[in-house]
Amino acid sequence: MALFTKQEALDYHSQGRPGKTEVVPVKPCSTQKHLSLAYSPGVAEACMGIANDPAKVYEYTGKGNLVAVVSNGTAVLGLGNIGPAAGKPVMEGKGVLFKVFGDVDVFDIELNLTDPDKVIEVVKALEPTFGGINLEDIKAPECFYIEETLKKEMNIPVFHDDQHGTAIVTAAGMINALEISGKKAEDMRVVVSGAGAAAIACTNLYKNMGVDPENIAMFDSRGHINKSRTDLNDTKKPYATKKEYASLGDAMKGADCFLGLSMGGMVTKDMVKGMAPNPIIFACANPDPEISYPDAKEARPDAIMSTGRSDFPNQVNNVLGFPFIFRGALDVNATAINEEMKLAAAEALAALAKEPAPQYVCDAFGVDKLEFGMDYIIPKALDLRLIEYVSVAVAKAAMDTGVAQKTLDLAAYKAQLGQRLSDSNDRIKAFVDSYHLGF
Repeated sequence: MALFTKQEALDYHSQGRPGKTEVVPVKPCSTQKHLSLAYSPGVAEACMGIANDPAKVYEYTGKGNLVAVVSNGTAVLGLGNIGPAAGKPVMEGKGVLFKVFGDVDVFDIELNLTDPDKVIEVVKALEPTFGGINLEDIKAPECFYIEETLKKEMNIPVFHDDQHGTAIVTAAGMINALEISGKKAEDMRVVVSGAGAAAIACTNLYKNMGVDPENIAMFDSRGHINKSRTDLNDTKKPYATKKEYASLGDAMKGADCFLGLSMGGMVTKDMVKGMAPNPIIFACANPDPEISYPDAKEARPDAIMSTGRSDFPNQVNNVLGFPFIFRGALDVNATAINEEMKLAAAEALAALAKEPAPQYVCDAFGVDKLEFGMDYIIPKALDLRLIEYVSVAVAKAAMDTGVAQKTLDLAAYKAQLGQRLSDSNDRIKAFVDSYHLGF
């Protein structure tokens, strides 16, 4: 049952001040002295301080807490290639989530460009302004080339959330599902439906966890990706196996894990029945998964099942990752978000799921308790401990791998994060309430 009507959604975006975000000053500007400090002549002191020591930009400006959410609207989730203007509500929404969950400020930037080299040129030119770049809703395979090029040529974190956010959350679920099922990553056979940005990134992370590439059967719209195929691009070729499968159903016979990032209804109950004992299923197509949670559990009660939906257990939700990953990366002035930081985020999410959920989280989801097990392998997005677990883990990994430009006392940092988020949300609530919108 829908939680809102079409008109309610349109009213939410249009009433009061149009859109979902507003830029506001954080310093007083009500006297002549304030004006002199904010702009001329006082601003010159900050300018010259940065000119003499470029690292001071993180001290005298908001760069260190500012992320660009950049999209060209060519692959907007669930809507496709609708263009940059039509994708703007999504990018504004991403900015809201960054702020509410991680106290990260965002400018959303929609580019009227489809040439990947031009996208790269524009984003590279933004580096003086931002502490990080979140690429969003850019179609494959261009998204891979854009991200890889920017990562090499920029000295701030570049992160394509459509790829890595989903990968990190499913990897967290995989870590816990392996423990519950008694399976080992190196022994698992994995079937992947979909070969786009998210599917490739998820599978790359599974490889880093120990899954053998020859035990991964990936399917695109033309069938199984194998070495006899001559139509594969460079992102798919690493998943071409010697063994060939005639169909998705054929590959799923005896498989330990299914990952779906394709289309609803791709998987039948019979396919699930044919999987190995204690099958692990991530059916992440939105809004309808490859197989519904009830159908999968009816076919195999021993299945450990996740979907992208909030109305069933184990939701794969990117908001569990990106606000906290960027929070940790920004706070150490990281030059990149590397594989170690991503895996640290996944391990932190997995660890949090082993802790009993607070009562406020249980109440929000209408359950008496949430405890580690088949129906709770991934934390809930409303768990306020996420910032402490994930951001600290990411910051530590950045320091350990040499991409941090700032060293933190991690115990003190963890203690500060919860209060920071609470203070930020108090400010946001007072500001939003002043509009008297009634939502």
